[in-house]
Amino acid sequence: MRTTLGWRLDPSVTFLNHGSYGACPEPVLAVQRALRDRLEAEPVRFLSDDLPGLLDEARAEVGSFLGADPEGLAFVPNATTGVNTVLQSLRFEPGDELLTDDHEYNATINAMRAVAARDGARVVVARIPFPIGGPSEALDAILAAVTERTRLVMVSQVTSPTGLILPVAELVAELDRRGIDTLVDGAHAPGMIPLALDALGAAYWTGNGHKWLCGPKGTGVLSVRADRRDRIHPLVVSHGANAELAGRSRFRHEFDWVGTTDPTGYLALPAAIAWMGVAAADGGGWPEVMAANHALALEGRDLLAAALGVEAPAPDSMLGSMAALPMTGVVDEAAAVALSETLVREDRIQVPIGGWPVPAARGDGVGPRILVRISAQRYNEPRDYERLAAALAKRIGSG
Repeated sequence: MRTTLGWRLDPSVTFLNHGSYGACPEPVLAVQRALRDRLEAEPVRFLSDDLPGLLDEARAEVGSFLGADPEGLAFVPNATTGVNTVLQSLRFEPGDELLTDDHEYNATINAMRAVAARDGARVVVARIPFPIGGPSEALDAILAAVTERTRLVMVSQVTSPTGLILPVAELVAELDRRGIDTLVDGAHAPGMIPLALDALGAAYWTGNGHKWLCGPKGTGVLSVRADRRDRIHPLVVSHGANAELAGRSRFRHEFDWVGTTDPTGYLALPAAIAWMGVAAADGGGWPEVMAANHALALEGRDLLAAALGVEAPAPDSMLGSMAALPMTGVVDEAAAVALSETLVREDRIQVPIGGWPVPAARGDGVGPRILVRISAQRYNEPRDYERLAAALAKRIGSG
């Protein structure tokens, strides 16, 4: 399937880790190469004259896919940069609380802790159960940690370590009712689940184009609600800070030029959206891609759960194209690293195995549990998970 679909993944490796860095098909890379050739043929014309219009066109197509106002979209290298951009732009008072949860990404919690330390605020980590019975348990856990000092809540739309789809729409609505802004880390959301960012209404949302959209590496998007755009600025201050507006917003000027970079990955995102919606969709468009990946992730989870002797820790409705399972036969993180390396070296299987919660979310007395997380993309098939299940059964047995 990888060859027919144009994926460049090593055919000798069973690749079950699309969730970490994605994988970009050759036809999309060809579009990026053509853009790079155009850039290098006349760099001044491309970057100084053509780029603003090209970015507008790409932003319009990406915005349409995300259900987002293109005027509030800024291209950023990744969701971590998007999170940092929002956090570094905001200011807090001593004693303010910044709320997140223990299913979040290590880097983004680190970013929140850095800003809290800068301003004398503090980070509060809500504890969401895992195994989990349903979305309401996550919603209740986060809202129970909200206090009169809560100023911002950062939550993932799809959690990185546990692969859960969280009830972000309900959370955003309730926090808005209480006058609290939400920063949604949608790193895994584009291409995994349907999105309608304007309807979601979060103050801030950021996601990746290089994961489930299968765009080039280093492509992400930041979406800022119209009433918050005047307070959000890029991490790099450049010419846009005092450029004449000439019909463009200050937000647009600041984010569209932060210095000399390679913008071709951003410009190739529409090609990724189009290619995945046709070549990888079996005629059903993006809904078919998402549904097929979801079904395969569940099939892979069930195969793996049987091999490990564990129960599925989350309902099917809370999973998209990833699933995580506990590994009772792996004693600690050092053993998890060793097992991951052995699977790659001896079994030619690439899959992440690590501790949850991540280090930044553990706190005092909270130790990690070892999880294995599988991904399902259109180049995968059931026998990939059968290979992993057999390899794990051989190496650690069942729980």
